Amino acid sequence: MDLLMQGVEYFHKGGFVMYILLLCSIFIITVGVERLFYFSKADSGRKFADKFYRLMVNDKIDEAKNLANNTKGDLAALLSFAFNKMHNKNINIMLMLEVQSGISLSKFRARLYYLNVIVTMAPLLGLLGTIVGMISAFSIFNLQEGQAIAITGGVGEALIATATGLCVAIISLAIHSYFIQRIDHIVTDMEQAFSLIEGLINRGDK
Repeated sequence: MDLLMQGVEYFHKGGFVMYILLLCSIFIITVGVERLFYFSKADSGRKFADKFYRLMVNDKIDEAKNLANNTKGDLAALLSFAFNKMHNKNINIMLMLEVQSGISLSKFRARLYYLNVIVTMAPLLGLLGTIVGMISAFSIFNLQEGQAIAITGGVGEALIATATGLCVAIISLAIHSYFIQRIDHIVTDMEQAFSLIEGLINRGDK
């Protein structure tokens, strides 16, 4: 309880910027949780991509098709679509995969841009709070008694905003980097799987 009360006290000492940083923190957590749920639903996973690759290179086409049909996620759905449309000569399957994968990746990247903005903005907000606090601290030169103590205390309180801004930026950067890495893996898996589909089409296998 004492720790909580001390945290609340520091929060108020940080100035008005702390409320903005608090909103940024809530937004970061909200986006992180929402993206985590979306990725768990839409990402077919690396295990699926690896298993699909092994089946395809060993010419187990039917098993690969069944794997795609029975796996959730965008990549599995795209591969299932490709298998089901191979008999239709009027459809450019690779073009369709390219377009649909682009749409899928844009959904994976949704709202991650805002995290990147907060990574840059949070330290600046903290610095702004610190500067405002220091201006307030150094405005007491008309005081005669206890002047140095007042200035030192004011500067110390002002630095709370900078520290908080850095913490918010670090959290945002960590969450952003995690999802960007997952997207990189998804892109790699898509490119590998699509190249296998293209090879299958060029061979004329059905």
